[in-house]
Amino acid sequence: MSVELGGRVENTHVENKRVDGAGLAREVVAAIATRAGEADRLGELPAADLDDLRTAGLLGLLVPRRLGGLGGTFADWADAARVLAEGSGSTALALNMHTSVVGALAGTPDELARAMGAPESYFTARDRVLAQAAAGSFIAVAMSERGAGSRLSGLRTSYRREGDGYRITGLKSFCSGASHADLYFVAARAADDTGDDDDTSGDRTGGDDGQPAGKVSHFLVPAGAGVTVEPNWDTLGMRGTGSHDLRLDVRVPADALIGGLEGLSLLIAQIMPQWLVASYAAVYAGVGRATFNAGVEHARGRTAPGLPNGLVGLPAVRARFGRADVALAALDLVVDECARRVDADPGSPATNSWVWRAKLLAGQTAQDVATSIVEACGTAVTRRGHPLERLYRDARCGSLQPATSDVCADWLGLAALGGDPDADADVPRW
Repeated sequence: MSVELGGRVENTHVENKRVDGAGLAREVVAAIATRAGEADRLGELPAADLDDLRTAGLLGLLVPRRLGGLGGTFADWADAARVLAEGSGSTALALNMHTSVVGALAGTPDELARAMGAPESYFTARDRVLAQAAAGSFIAVAMSERGAGSRLSGLRTSYRREGDGYRITGLKSFCSGASHADLYFVAARAADDTGDDDDTSGDRTGGDDGQPAGKVSHFLVPAGAGVTVEPNWDTLGMRGTGSHDLRLDVRVPADALIGGLEGLSLLIAQIMPQWLVASYAAVYAGVGRATFNAGVEHARGRTAPGLPNGLVGLPAVRARFGRADVALAALDLVVDECARRVDADPGSPATNSWVWRAKLLAGQTAQDVATSIVEACGTAVTRRGHPLERLYRDARCGSLQPATSDVCADWLGLAALGGDPDADADVPRW
């Protein structure tokens, strides 16, 4: 294996044996689907869904076999995510957040970690976390914040050294599965770079432009004292993720720092963006397919006076389903190609272009298909409680998940026009 820190990671190891991710997901998708409506109404991730995922081994899908996991690949996750999202987009999305952390930990080559300065102690801590995930530990991602979204450069949550560990303070939002997490993957900036070590509100900014200054690092923070879930999740779609706020005023040991070195977060985001970008794509491909299937079921059963064949007798309705079929098939091909490249050549410029393409296309396709199918089926499906009403709201969120569709398009546009999409953007992407 050779490593170039200019944005390319070339794998020369033997690929893992493929795991039947879709088959594992099929074992639980029917049960998960029965809870999706209630989860949407309550705005909470069902604990029973997590139990099903544990039983199926999906929490350890990407954990190496030597640590008790299944040793799966990014493509295995893409296969599983699409199936799960057909039953519940929210549960698939919550698992995606866990899988993104596990995948980044398991998929970052040791040589790359060492080249970036990771100490040997990091690998022991990493393996411990991965083994816990394989045993059923659930990891929630606490990166986003009000006013900053998922942009790491805008974080207000801060950390500072305290004894032989760190003190982390701040307020996170959009923390999927927050009520059920065993560990939280927390992004924070170094408070000591701005001189405001005494700030514990998480609301202070640092630089002259209103943005916080300092190195951005990630920590794995155990649930417990100093970590408080504030249940307030009430949003348009993906309500079943239970993405509540998370308040932090907690001390963690030194080995909670990911990589064992401060300031690695932005570099990892640039080198291997699949864990912050393309991992969403398969979820929304599954949501799009679920919307299509629900629309087909509704249209086939819908009759009306003067229409002996119901909605399926209308050419305009059939045309909408035909276009949706093409769009979803094209999205599946892009997701598959992205996953193939991530597994074969992670971090290369060509692979990263497919990562951004997959996320952009997934967000756009899911909402376009949902809009068209709902219009084809009519106002009856917009009533609260109808599966298509929920799926429509879930599908609309795909373009808003990081990186948003506009950010993805700008990245691809800069690359197409000969610029450096990681360095030449007017606004920081992360």
